[in-house]
Amino acid sequence: MVTPPLPNSLTEPDGSAVIRVLGYNIRSMRDDTDALARVITACAPDVVLIQEAPRFFRWRKKLARLARASDLVILSGGGTAAGPALLCGLRATVERTEDVLLPLTPGQHRRGFATAVVRFGGVRVGVLSCHLSLQKHERHEQAGLLLDRVADLDVPYAVVGGDLNERPGGRTFQRLTAELQDCWATAPWGAEYTSTPADPHQRIDALFATKGVEVLGCGVPVGLPGVTEADLRAATDHLPVLAALRVPAV
Repeated sequence: MVTPPLPNSLTEPDGSAVIRVLGYNIRSMRDDTDALARVITACAPDVVLIQEAPRFFRWRKKLARLARASDLVILSGGGTAAGPALLCGLRATVERTEDVLLPLTPGQHRRGFATAVVRFGGVRVGVLSCHLSLQKHERHEQAGLLLDRVADLDVPYAVVGGDLNERPGGRTFQRLTAELQDCWATAPWGAEYTSTPADPHQRIDALFATKGVEVLGCGVPVGLPGVTEADLRAATDHLPVLAALRVPAV
């Protein structure tokens, strides 16, 4: 499969910025971390929205190792956000970060959001990584909390990414797309399905953007130079989602 070029990161003459955002469930780095780092590096992201980051014994050290191997730095999240995390490149200037723990439902996993506001030149953008519940009712409530949190970031533009544990036709997915752009649906690029790497047949991982952000392309980076099928299969049990977005200057 030949994947057309995706725009590189740059600052436009009008002050807007093209940024690359990667969403990736990394299954607590329990698989081939070298392959994982190679995939992330080849995608050349400005921001990585991670799900299932290490969150127990020595989780900070493990996440730092991945960031270093991918030529990135830790922005926020990990154990303090119950799994979601954010990495970024040195092109980003960090304004603030906040890890958010969601209400705990007895018998279910703790969930949370990793959030930040970053600048690329004259562009300010909020970012949020999430991993929603396996339970339909709880997942739908978490989507409402997510939209509230995006509003609380108090920035004109934001990007959200995560493992939704739901396909696009689901009630929770539709609740998000009622207010946010589904980047794949807006500008399909690469491949669509994110689960599983051995047999991609469903899209349960997605990137979203607020109105005003121009989606230049979004999808699974199959065929991207440096991203091999062997690495995608070995890295984790999900496929990544990569988007190029043009964010207006403020």
